[in-house]
Amino acid sequence: MSITIQDLRAWKSEGRRFAMLTAYDYPTAKLLDEAGIPVLLDEMLHHCRAVARGAPNALVVGDMPFGSYQASVEDGIRGATRYLKEAGAHAVKFEGALPELAQALSSRGIPVMGHLGLTPQSVHAMGGYRVQGRTDAAALKLVNDAAELEQAGAFAIVLEGVPMQLAAEITQKLSIPTIGIGAGPHCDGQVLVVNDVLGLSDRTPPKFVKRYANVREQVLAAAGEFKREVEEGTFPDDSHSYH
Repeated sequence: MSITIQDLRAWKSEGRRFAMLTAYDYPTAKLLDEAGIPVLLDEMLHHCRAVARGAPNALVVGDMPFGSYQASVEDGIRGATRYLKEAGAHAVKFEGALPELAQALSSRGIPVMGHLGLTPQSVHAMGGYRVQGRTDAAALKLVNDAAELEQAGAFAIVLEGVPMQLAAEITQKLSIPTIGIGAGPHCDGQVLVVNDVLGLSDRTPPKFVKRYANVREQVLAAAGEFKREVEEGTFPDDSHSYH
C-alpha cells in the first residue's frame, strides 16, 4: 500500500518514528522501496520521474532546486505543479521560512514539506555549513518559523543542523511531523543522503552521518577485477560465452 501524507500525520500522533532517504534514479528507488523506506526525497524533474517509477509504495517528495521558487510565489507554484503533473511526485519540499509559498501551494492541493535550520541551497549566505539556532534569538526564530509553516499548511518539516534540544522543542510544539538530519534523536523521522548511508562518497562525512555500508570499496574492487580480467583475456571465458 502506498504511503501518503496522512500516514505521516498518523505516525506523529502514534509516536511512531519513520525513515526518509534521498534517491536519484530508478534502481536505487526500487531497492529502497523494497527495503520499506516510506519516504523518498528527490530533486530535479528528470530524476524524480525515474524515482517515482521505481518506488510504487513510498511517498515521493520532489526537492525543489534553488532558483525555482525564490523569485516569486508564482514561480514556485509553476515549479511545484510540474513535479506533481510531469514527474509523478506526491509532494514537494522547499527550503526556508516561506509561509506564503506554503500556503499558496497547499491551498492548491499541492502537499508541502518545509525545511528549516541549515538550508544547503543557501549555505553561502549562512557562512558555510554551520549549526543553526545556537543563540536564543536564532532558536526563537526557528520555533516561530516552524509554527508559521505548519499554519500555512505544511504536512512535515525537515530540521537540519540544529541542536537536538531545539529540535525536540520544535517537535513537541508541532502537530505535524519533523524529520531530522543532524538534529538529534527527538524528531519524528530521520533522513540521510543515500550516498552517505551506502558509503559511496570518498569525502569525510559530517558528524551526524552514519555509514551503514562501504559500497564504494565494493564497486572499486569489482570494477578493478573486471578490468584486470579483460586485460588478461580471462573474461569472457567459456562459461560466459554462447555456443
